Amino acid sequence: MAEQKRVCLTVAYDGTNYHGWQVQNNGITIESELNRCLTELLGEPIQVIGASRTDSGVHALGNIAVFDTTSPMPAEKFSYVLNQRLPEDIRIQRSEEVAGDWHPRRHASRKTYEYRIYRGEFPMPVRRLYTYFTYRPLDVDKMREAAAYLEGEHDFKSFCQVGSQAESTVRTIYSLQMEEQGPELVIRVCGSGFLYNMVRIIAGTLMEVGQGKLRPEDVEKILQAADRSAAGPTAPACGLTLIKYEFL
Repeated sequence: MAEQKRVCLTVAYDGTNYHGWQVQNNGITIESELNRCLTELLGEPIQVIGASRTDSGVHALGNIAVFDTTSPMPAEKFSYVLNQRLPEDIRIQRSEEVAGDWHPRRHASRKTYEYRIYRGEFPMPVRRLYTYFTYRPLDVDKMREAAAYLEGEHDFKSFCQVGSQAESTVRTIYSLQMEEQGPELVIRVCGSGFLYNMVRIIAGTLMEVGQGKLRPEDVEKILQAADRSAAGPTAPACGLTLIKYEFL
């Protein structure tokens, strides 16, 4: 029998038609599709371990998953074979062998997300699945001022959905930037890790600042409150994309 090896996949997907990453009883997920294709391909029960459990409707350019197999197939070939079997809105960007005890959620990393806002008088149909539309003017300078309060290590309990199972709500944000790309405003955030709905709550709160409903300095008070009800709304999932993982 061939020796067992651990294969790491870099997975890109359009999350529109999926109930998030993690296997659910009520619908198809990215994880369930990977498990199905790998189990059919290898003839052995496969359950991948994902790095980030993205929510329903959230997209990714590079989520990470690993699985163990005794297949003699070279690790780098899995990307080609899986991409012939997976739905067209899921594609493996890279496959490689890693150490047998390497676990994507137990390894120090930097994660980068982007939240995209489409600003205009009317929505743009071809962007509707990948941006959040608003017709309300946003003061980007004030949003940048507010974002500065969130950089560094803080207790982000106010920016975590109630019911999260996280042991600690302390996280580090390395950078939080706004970039205007024509009608689109991109909120780009890089951190050590993120709580449940954290990036979407940050985006919703920053938009409240941009609309003048909150002052930039209010963000500091929201952090100190350690209370979800103190922060702004959770922005819709469609605007959020996991851009990349960097393992340290």
